[in-house]
Amino acid sequence: MKTIKEVSQLAGVSIRTLHYYDSIGLLTPANATESGYRLYDDTDLERLQQILLFRELQFPLKEIKEILDSPDFDRKKALEQQIRLLELKKEHLENLIDFARGITVIGVRPLEFSVFDTKKIDEYARQAKEAYGKSKEYKEFEEKSRNRSKEEEAAISEKMMGIFADFGKLMDKSPSDEAVQKQVKHLHDFINENFYTCSKELLSQLGKMYAGGGSMTENIDKAGGKGTAVFTSQAIDLYCKEG
Repeated sequence: MKTIKEVSQLAGVSIRTLHYYDSIGLLTPANATESGYRLYDDTDLERLQQILLFRELQFPLKEIKEILDSPDFDRKKALEQQIRLLELKKEHLENLIDFARGITVIGVRPLEFSVFDTKKIDEYARQAKEAYGKSKEYKEFEEKSRNRSKEEEAAISEKMMGIFADFGKLMDKSPSDEAVQKQVKHLHDFINENFYTCSKELLSQLGKMYAGGGSMTENIDKAGGKGTAVFTSQAIDLYCKEG
């Protein structure tokens, strides 16, 4: 058994943070002294490790709690994801170190910013979240899609790509144009109807993902032409800032 002070020193987590984890039910030690002081056993410490792993994957604490409390939680899979994310971060840091060393050797380099690009890391973290994300929206999506046939799913996907194709046809306009904003409303309504209740906050996050690189950006650009994903993201951003 370890006291909260010992756990704080061992894990590099502040006592205040451990108190907060306890208050929200994320990490509640199973034992306590007669005086009421928290005592953490090995099971508690293992859970703390998992919490810190998911924090590295940039999961919100609420989602971490839902995942760890789920009977479907796969610790091995979580560890494999964490290893891969750390490998990507290591690669990114090594590239930055080589870049900085190059500057010290030859002086100012031509303007080069690709070394600062974290799209690969962000995309992997997003995919990891999708794999474990059992948010209320995800659960609603599961419920709506449970009884759909493959043909129905394909039809919905085709309609979704059609919406992005229509965004591509509007790229000669400003993202703030009334017609473009109506198209965002159409996209918003389509998501609400076919996938899950999508708040403007969530729609804003989706917009950033659309333009964030990777297969999602490629598919949107394929549907509407190069630049469609970024254009759609800009239009969504304006739409979500209204009202």
